[in-house]
Amino acid sequence: MPSQASFKRSRVYLLILLSMTFLSACSLPRFSQNQETPTTPQAVVNPTNQNIPPVDINPTDPNFVVTAVQKVGSAVVRINAARTVSSQSSDEFDDPMMRRFFGSTPPSRRVERGTGSGFIVNANGQILTNSHVVNGADTVSVTLKDGRTFKGEVLGEDPVTDVAVIKIEANDLPIIPIGNSDGLRPGEWVIAIGNPLGLDNTVTAGIVSATDRSSSDIGVADKRVGFIQTDAAINPGNSGGPLLNARGEVIGMNTAIISGAQGLGFAIPINTVQGISQQIITNGKVEHAYLGVQMLTLTPEVKEQLDIQSRGNIRVEAEQGILLVRVVSNSPADDAGLQAGDVIQSINNQPVTKTDQVQQLVERSNVGSQLTMEIQRGQKSEQVSVKLESLPTQRDR
Repeated sequence: MPSQASFKRSRVYLLILLSMTFLSACSLPRFSQNQETPTTPQAVVNPTNQNIPPVDINPTDPNFVVTAVQKVGSAVVRINAARTVSSQSSDEFDDPMMRRFFGSTPPSRRVERGTGSGFIVNANGQILTNSHVVNGADTVSVTLKDGRTFKGEVLGEDPVTDVAVIKIEANDLPIIPIGNSDGLRPGEWVIAIGNPLGLDNTVTAGIVSATDRSSSDIGVADKRVGFIQTDAAINPGNSGGPLLNARGEVIGMNTAIISGAQGLGFAIPINTVQGISQQIITNGKVEHAYLGVQMLTLTPEVKEQLDIQSRGNIRVEAEQGILLVRVVSNSPADDAGLQAGDVIQSINNQPVTKTDQVQQLVERSNVGSQLTMEIQRGQKSEQVSVKLESLPTQRDR
């Protein structure tokens, strides 16, 4: 039977593995053929557009949810996506019984269908939704609240933030007013509208439970988003739908639920959604700054386990900071001379003690900009300047 000390070491090692954050090419944007060609730039949201409902909702009115839904509900849409995938592997088809029934050619294709939500932000048919709703889709259709259905064209998507833009050929559409997700406070009322489990135009309400939840907090470490947490009921099918404030303004895009949890949902802040969607519409793609390191938050337990696993060959003198576990070859970090075992103490004179801080600083930086890092290497402190590059796409790897 393992000793208590052995069990504790194994538990700590597992925690280290689970806490690792990547700023490398582990999760990469993918763009379909029609997304690589830049489209004609158009504003996603025009604050002066006459189709924006006047914001005159009184949050103290006990029926403010009803008022908000009546004003903006018609701008929430249902999105149906279908894609063709392989249904039989070659190993399965090696079975003589399978060949007897299907002949020499396997039935290699089947159609997968999914349903999500979205919201109209431009009277000429621009719609925002989640990337995972339309990713890999062969066909996309959009159904309005009034029952009309249109063929949707995916202008572009960004799996790194889970944002996509769809265009339908229609005019004079109702659109949703855009709010400001900066400064949201826990306890504020929020309203979710979408199509959970195929139930169209479902409305739920709750509060902001927390803000700036990191991707690692909710188990989607490949995303670069600080999520809004809400207790408004969100279920499969709500993805891509709007999260509204008490004034009926969209302040987030509903996107994630935690399996097995109750009363927990997450939304991408609308300020993030707007920035990403503008890049998609203007450039046909999204650029994310890329550092190229694997890192973890340095804690006393991490130091102890590192010493045990390396049998004393690797010693970290720093007490806190961001430990670089791996530096990706030919990455900006590699070019700048960063090494595994370095501990980042600050970036641009801003102290960093958690991996999420580094991730946010990189994400908010422009491609081509430089980050000045103070690192501790052994017992020495050094300054290193890193010039950020664009996160490689799958085909660049």
